[in-house]
Amino acid sequence: MDQLDISTGAHRLLVSRVNEALPERDAALLVNSRLWPLLAHRMHTMAQTGEPFTARLARLAPDTAAWRTGLPADTATRLLLAAHCALTTPLDAPLPTGPRVSASAARSRSTTTGPDTAAASGGRLAPGEPAAPAHHRRTAPAPRQGRGR
Repeated sequence: MDQLDISTGAHRLLVSRVNEALPERDAALLVNSRLWPLLAHRMHTMAQTGEPFTARLARLAPDTAAWRTGLPADTATRLLLAAHCALTTPLDAPLPTGPRVSASAARSRSTTTGPDTAAASGGRLAPGEPAAPAHHRRTAPAPRQGRGR
């Protein structure tokens, strides 16, 4: 916490505010997570600017919160992501129900881009654009190893 300029007293205050906003079990999961210092830094910055981070975190408390559904093994990860979203989403906006998706990342991983879409567009590719990303290119079968029949 010293690296993030959070004093011991400020850290105690942050932990007490998280305990006020969330049920005991959820607060313990959040505070004991590996990424807690990053969330604590965000909350500390919000507290210094006068933003109500406790009210934002309180939106995670209901039993119907979207982060509560899923495998029990992934609960801590879902809670961390939900806490990040709660801290970065304004109070008047609803919390996202699923993970945020980057449009450029989705396009780069899309299976619909590549040679088929280039053929549909008349074979016109943007200058410097490969025909298909490396992970979409078809490869020849690997040569057989060892003796033949």
